[in-house]
Amino acid sequence: MPEHSSTPKNRVVVIGGGYAGAVAANRLRKRADVDIAVVNPRPTFVDRVRLHQFVAGTGTAEAGYGTLLGEGVRLVVDSATRIDPAAHTVKLASGRVLDYDYVVYAVGSTGAVPSVPGAAEFAFSVAEFEPARRLRDRLNALPADAPITVVGGGLTGVETAAELAGRGRVVTLVCGTTLVPTFSAPGRRSVARWLARHGVAVLEGGGVTEVRPDAVVLDDGAVRPSALTVWTAGFGVPGLARASGLRTDELGRLLTDETLTSVDDDRIVAAGDAAAPSGRPLRMCSYAAGPLGARAGDTVLSRIAGTEPAVIDLAFSGACVSLGRHSGVRQLARKDDTAVNVYVGGRAGAAIKELTCRFGVGKIRREARRPGSLFWPKGGPRPVPSRVTTR
Repeated sequence: MPEHSSTPKNRVVVIGGGYAGAVAANRLRKRADVDIAVVNPRPTFVDRVRLHQFVAGTGTAEAGYGTLLGEGVRLVVDSATRIDPAAHTVKLASGRVLDYDYVVYAVGSTGAVPSVPGAAEFAFSVAEFEPARRLRDRLNALPADAPITVVGGGLTGVETAAELAGRGRVVTLVCGTTLVPTFSAPGRRSVARWLARHGVAVLEGGGVTEVRPDAVVLDDGAVRPSALTVWTAGFGVPGLARASGLRTDELGRLLTDETLTSVDDDRIVAAGDAAAPSGRPLRMCSYAAGPLGARAGDTVLSRIAGTEPAVIDLAFSGACVSLGRHSGVRQLARKDDTAVNVYVGGRAGAAIKELTCRFGVGKIRREARRPGSLFWPKGGPRPVPSRVTTR
């Protein structure tokens, strides 16, 4: 049977306890008449920006929710399997059903399911905690000189390759097209120089066409030994929105308006990587997740109060990549997230990256202590496309 609250509070179910969901839940505490439940499949918070450290054995990637969720926020350790907008219920994998007045859809992102033959069977992912743990166990079972292939030249691939190389591993990084394509040319050269100095073989302009248990096949037909293959090319999202009959973009992100409200139901508000406002989602990253979580929480509070919700207004400033534990690159960017030819590298870049990682969890804790305290750079352009593709 659905669980009913004994008080006439506004019941909000936050689906997902990551960066966006945790901020949204804490933000909702600005009102005393809101009953908040966070549905999360794990009892601990996963600091995803540190999963490459967790894999390499250079850091941890979990934190307790005790200091992350404010007083009165209930953590429900379970997985949502379906949202029923007509009945205003969320069905959980355990069979429980939660009633809601509003849902914050913050399910986050996952690693993309590769279509390359053998990749699903033999490649490992670093995108989520459980796959990362399997990857770490496999890595620890390998000899120190075993050849490792990291597929994907984006930030996750570079950080994973660099962390492993910093531990003395033999690493090949297959970029597909260009190394860190979102960086400026000077920023890319800085990353390439560090990788070269630390023995990482970087293959640009080609991809992997097959993954075998002990090798990868490149698109030129070359076969390279690979005792361990890590797949970091692309991201996906959980299929909950689509399974619930809600409109999504082609990837499966919930389609919303500029207030992050579902185009199908104004009681469902999205946040983080799984939101597609106007069919033009922001870059998947912890930087955007916090502000999106705060904005989603504010949208729900506005609807409870009967006022008009504000629209997204987030300006980007760049991105960071760690290169082992002692170096990094902070790439600067315009408000629209396009890179400029300015970066900070070396130890200074590593320090900025570490501060950025700490801020990801720190802003959740601050919001738990003082709901409504999170602020972010505003003024980012939000051009709305003339055509939105949905599924």
